[in-house]
Amino acid sequence: MPEVIIDQDRCKGCGLCVNACPKKVLELLVGKLNQKGYHPAAPVRPADCIGCAICALFCPDVAITVKKEGGKG
Repeated sequence: MPEVIIDQDRCKGCGLCVNACPKKVLELLVGKLNQKGYHPAAPVRPADCIGCAICALFCPDVAITVKKEGGKG
């Protein structure tokens, strides 16, 4: 199963990844702030991830890595 890894301290909570995800895997964590004071994105439905990596392509801060099956990104 693919795995979405988000460096939450690099995330500025812009929501581009959330809007880009075709399976709605990601959401902004409204109840949490990162070191910079932003609400970071997180994979809240990881089982729905298809490994397309569109979220990583849209991330302006390069804070997202998608590992495909077998642990390769």
